[in-house]
Amino acid sequence: MALIGNTEFYKGIGEIPFEGKESDNPLAFKYYNPEQVVAGKTMRDHLRFAVAYWHTFCGVGADPFGPGTQNFPWDNFSDPLDAAKAKADAAFEFITKMGFDYFCFHDFDLVREGSTFSESEKRLSSIVDYIKEKKAASGVKLLWGTANCFSHPRYMNGAATNPDFNVLARAGGQIKLALDATMALDGENYVFWGGREGYMSLLNTDMKRELDHMGRFLATARDYARKQGFKGTFFIEPKPMEPMKHQYDFDAATVVGFLHQYGLQDDFKLNLEVNHATLASHTMQHEMEVAAAHGMLGSIDANRGDYQNGWDTDQFPNNITEVTEAMLTFLKAGGLQGGGINFDAKIRRNSTDLDDVFHAHIGGADTFARALLIADKIITSSPYNELREKRYQSFDSGKGKEYELGKLDMTDLYEIAKSNGELELQSGKQELFENIVNQYI
Repeated sequence: MALIGNTEFYKGIGEIPFEGKESDNPLAFKYYNPEQVVAGKTMRDHLRFAVAYWHTFCGVGADPFGPGTQNFPWDNFSDPLDAAKAKADAAFEFITKMGFDYFCFHDFDLVREGSTFSESEKRLSSIVDYIKEKKAASGVKLLWGTANCFSHPRYMNGAATNPDFNVLARAGGQIKLALDATMALDGENYVFWGGREGYMSLLNTDMKRELDHMGRFLATARDYARKQGFKGTFFIEPKPMEPMKHQYDFDAATVVGFLHQYGLQDDFKLNLEVNHATLASHTMQHEMEVAAAHGMLGSIDANRGDYQNGWDTDQFPNNITEVTEAMLTFLKAGGLQGGGINFDAKIRRNSTDLDDVFHAHIGGADTFARALLIADKIITSSPYNELREKRYQSFDSGKGKEYELGKLDMTDLYEIAKSNGELELQSGKQELFENIVNQYI
């Protein structure tokens, strides 16, 4: 295999092949066969896997109790642009060896932020030019870009919701540059994650004013990008809390309501994360059902939480039941609208070998591919759909149908209730549905 750059970072590892579930090769896919057709599309087209720049090439295993444990060779350059170019070389080597089609990034994942706004702009412009060359040589595409408006101390009180206008303006300048970078790299979408758009205490917070500012800010960003010719979709990524006590993009339902409140529903959809769903006390299937019901199922951050810990652990997905249930909704909704499945997940602090990141992505891809196959079998070969439809059959004809068509008023319902008398209970058959899922797994 011809390398994209001059240095091989992941030595001894070639392109990851598909070898099937009987394979014992840890560096081979067991279920993810990119060209296999499932429900009318190839797995490649259904899943659109993307590698997350921030965890895979920037996350070094640090946690609140200690520094990083992973020593990336591209971090050993003193010059920030040399380091950024080496990181890009490693990134595109990894993505092409995995056989994935996409990557995604925050602005300062690509290159270290400068000491001034102007210096940051220069650095970002330079590395974007370099990554253009990497894209052209590899065929790898950009699923989406975003801006990190939450890590720097200036954003401790938020970005678009900051009570200081000058901080809001700085965030606007930074997001303009991130939008420009995304468009320059032919990004298909753009994501907003409100990492600190929320509050630590309501005692010092004017919530309505901050929500109004966030709505205006998103509309301003949209208008700028559209004027530059950007035709992609904007995504908002819900999360209930952490780092803030409460974040304004709490969950899918909250974000849907917010988008409609501020007239953003035609341009924005949702980028849903499994671990964020868990933190909001939802399942991922719940969040996807809410988004799909409103035509806003845009993209997915693939990971999982630790079910004994109440924080965002960003582990690689391996819960086949959890992902199968999500894939049932995925297929019923007709897939994602514009987005893909990015691995917003990091290897564990005590996983320190360079091949660990391959094992993690292989396992994550196989989990989603296997879940897709199972969900398709459940839909096409089991009584699953028939049982679901049977629960609502009273709305398919007669008075139930009239109600759905808006032809009955409250008096009509009263008369029907009066004439029906007492009703027989109708079982939800929950255990049967659960058994069907387990049977096909």
